[in-house]
Amino acid sequence: MKLLMASDHGGYRLKEHVRKYLEDLGIEVDDLGPFSEESVDYPDFAVPVASRICSGEVERAILICGTGIGMSITANRFPGVRATQVTDEFTAEMSRRHNDSNVLVLGGRVTDEDMAERIVKIWLGTPFDGGRHTRRLEKISELEKRLGGGDVKGEGS
Repeated sequence: MKLLMASDHGGYRLKEHVRKYLEDLGIEVDDLGPFSEESVDYPDFAVPVASRICSGEVERAILICGTGIGMSITANRFPGVRATQVTDEFTAEMSRRHNDSNVLVLGGRVTDEDMAERIVKIWLGTPFDGGRHTRRLEKISELEKRLGGGDVKGEGS
């Protein structure tokens, strides 16, 4: 499995911790930055990640900003991206079982390292339940098509 990762300055420290945790598990991580705690704008890091998920180049990613809110808002602008802001073990499991989440979003200022590890482990190991949940995701896909979800560069149609 290969995962993309990115953060902003508010999520930088947690990103570094989670990246090392994933690498220790033998998971290949493509870290798209940033590479310091210098102030940056979260959309500049969410867009390249969401673009690669949207295009099908990569199946899953992790985004981290201060709260997780900004990264979630930005990533979910892309068709086919199901970015879920996760705060605990239960939401990690449900984001996969019911929503087939393909982008995990964490808050670096609100999630401690131990919780982040538990969330990531559950998120990676939980399958999508399918069934009635597939029908719901198909409705979201239809909505994206109807609204003209934009292209993989993040520009509207």
